[in-house]
Amino acid sequence: MSSHRQSKKRTPFWVELPFLIVIALVIAVLIKTFLVQTFFIPSGSMEHTLEIGDRVMVNKLAYGSGVPDRGDIVVFMPPWGDTQESEPLFSAVIRHVGESLGLRSPDIEDLIKRVVAVGGETIEIRDNQVFVDGVPIDEPYLYPGTDMPDFGPVAVPEGDVFVMGDNRNHSKDSRVFGAIPADSIVGKAFVRIWPLGRIGGLGVGGA
Repeated sequence: MSSHRQSKKRTPFWVELPFLIVIALVIAVLIKTFLVQTFFIPSGSMEHTLEIGDRVMVNKLAYGSGVPDRGDIVVFMPPWGDTQESEPLFSAVIRHVGESLGLRSPDIEDLIKRVVAVGGETIEIRDNQVFVDGVPIDEPYLYPGTDMPDFGPVAVPEGDVFVMGDNRNHSKDSRVFGAIPADSIVGKAFVRIWPLGRIGGLGVGGA
């Protein structure tokens, strides 16, 4: 009886630990790939809603069966395509783990902006005011002192969205590269998780 009990003796924790770490990292990478992802804010184009160094969570399933609403903050692939070079497998693994843990930007090429108009709408900037289908829209999230040159009117094609940064004076957005395809959107930024003093949801007002 004693020998039978000894044969079922539990594996030491120090032996199990590496396997547990690997499993946890695999789960983190899978979550990052298919569900939610941490995004590091690399520039000031969304100030003051999002500051340089902020981290937000992005819901990658937000538009699985729909399109963004005006006011949504979205992360999307750049319209000029992927400029990253191929990388070794080990480097790719390290990058994915870092992205999953929020230690770096998910993809330095991805952009984050706010949806201002959707497919089928016409957008125009006149006298420092944005108009959608001829109606002025309220934008409480704009950076103080924003001065927008006149633009448009431009019709947004069906299936596309028109995006702009909240810091309009320092944002390369759809005014430059045009509306973007909705299917290029990675997901919707829905909550700021860093810094601790600024944790909170990202509504239309960015609060």
